[in-house]
Amino acid sequence: QVQLVESGGGLVQAGGSLRLSCAASGRTISNYAMGWFRQAPGKEQEFVAAIDRNGRNTEYADSMKGRFTTSRDNAKNTLYLQIDSLKPENTAVYYCAVSRSIFIRLGKSDYEYWGQGTQVTVSS
Repeated sequence: QVQLVESGGGLVQAGGSLRLSCAASGRTISNYAMGWFRQAPGKEQEFVAAIDRNGRNTEYADSMKGRFTTSRDNAKNTLYLQIDSLKPENTAVYYCAVSRSIFIRLGKSDYEYWGQGTQVTVSS
């Protein structure tokens, strides 16, 4: 069993930056790929980014490329998502998740454990 706790969300003005963290406990995460998803008001949950177990390879949704950067520190059992040049349309609850695989996966069903989410609100 893995527990995930996201933090770092908040209210920020457009153009600002945030760094989300996802702290894992209960099991080491170094054996698994991890990912970020988000759910905006009135919309379905969507894939944001994923990273393999070593942190050497990453994958991003097309609309996230360039401003979103995910990384991990396996020694700290923590996953990160840096979001730069925030836009109002980035407003959503951001979730981290642990994959069932060591390889990057993009589908929600490929992830076994989920955090409770952290709210990111971007004002114009």
